[in-house]
Amino acid sequence: MLYLFLDQNAIKLMSLKKSVMGQYETFFFDKLHQVELIKSGRATNIDIIASAVKEALDNSKNNFREKDVYLILPQQCFSFLRTSIPPDIASSALFSFINDKARTEWQVNLDDYNFDYVVEESDGQSVVNLYAIKKTVLAEYQQAFALINHRIVNIIPDTLSYFKLFEKTLRKEKLEKILYVTYEENSLSGFLYDSGGLIIPDKWQMTLEKSTSIEKVLKERVAELNKNGHKMSRLILSGQSSETIRQDTFTKDVGLWTNPLKRIITGFYQEYLKQLVTTDGQSFSILKFDVCFGAFVFSMENKQFSLLKRSAGMKMWSTNKIFMPKLNLPMKEIIIFISSFVLSFLAFLLISKSKMNFSFINDLAKTPLINKPISPTPTNSPTPTPTPSFKKDELKIKILNGSGTAGKATELKDVLKDKGYGETLTGNADNFDYVKTEVQIKKNRQAATTWIKDDLKNSIPNLKFSTLSEDQASDIVIIIGKDFE
Repeated sequence: MLYLFLDQNAIKLMSLKKSVMGQYETFFFDKLHQVELIKSGRATNIDIIASAVKEALDNSKNNFREKDVYLILPQQCFSFLRTSIPPDIASSALFSFINDKARTEWQVNLDDYNFDYVVEESDGQSVVNLYAIKKTVLAEYQQAFALINHRIVNIIPDTLSYFKLFEKTLRKEKLEKILYVTYEENSLSGFLYDSGGLIIPDKWQMTLEKSTSIEKVLKERVAELNKNGHKMSRLILSGQSSETIRQDTFTKDVGLWTNPLKRIITGFYQEYLKQLVTTDGQSFSILKFDVCFGAFVFSMENKQFSLLKRSAGMKMWSTNKIFMPKLNLPMKEIIIFISSFVLSFLAFLLISKSKMNFSFINDLAKTPLINKPISPTPTNSPTPTPTPSFKKDELKIKILNGSGTAGKATELKDVLKDKGYGETLTGNADNFDYVKTEVQIKKNRQAATTWIKDDLKNSIPNLKFSTLSEDQASDIVIIIGKDFE
């Protein structure tokens, strides 16, 4: 698989080759070009695009000759619409509702576009994020890749890739507003999201002077967003230069809780990271290729999304009649089947008319039945609690401090250690607004619920339990609330 990102004058490529162990040999390449590759959402020149992509493929050691490309394009290439789904709308009418909404909002002929959407749940409401690309624009990119004998199998907006990178940290029952910022050596850029997806499709960009403080710039940006009615919940910081910041002091200086993206990915997307293996000794920079990694995760988790297959004339559910295929049965088998049926019927007639003695059946019917004593129904005893098939010290536990009081994660870690639990990691939660402590446990480790309740009853008597996603590295995640004294 090839995940290739094209921007105004930049190209990033992450190529993956699946190994026999189920992992992916990972090669990568990036380059900043002097000429523009994309302008106003369109390819500036088909030949230039083809040449830049070919150079990237040649330099990324794409010796396995993968031809299928997941193309990641900047948000400016797409028309975007976000709308809430009425609670009373039937699922069969959803596609028509979105189609009509787009025609009304955009005032264009949707037959000229390819589009698709994702639905997110936020604050008890379903939200549609619709992305559309002109067919003429799509054709230009397809022609560029056809020149080098490659095929685009899907197109993913960069804003969807970024959103996927922190989606698992969101609390869907609460409306959070998040500023996603990429911090490079001399520039800042980013998008505004909430729990339901992208809010503003326009990309915010700023060039940093040497004397300019990033903390000051972001503080002013946050203040501006708050003033415009976007009450910010947190900041997510990506880009290679973000590794130079200290989370605690940075949060204080900006005045907004800051999550470094690298910490989020290693905490929530560890299973995907484990699949990527570099074989040439180079280290893979997750912060430089965040958009490619996000597209990889998105394509794994949203396989139904495709901007290549859906247009205005299509319907989500087919109304065509279903015709059964014709069956060509061999004549020999048909003759044998009919013959067997006829012979069986004749044999039944002969037996029914014969004078065979079936008196033994009457004698058997006259034989009295022996009454057997009825055993009393046993009383149901309480079902015993199943014994866990694992031990405490085999559990992988992650403790996240969401209380706002420093040292609470370490304090709880010591409590669990005294109770016999094994590997335990600590860190900060996505925010410090947790009132009640939450415990998330994987389905195959639900037997540990009783242990957790008993071992923490003196510290936190009323725990809130939920199911942890199977793709998490930990077996149990405990988010400390303000109820942990």
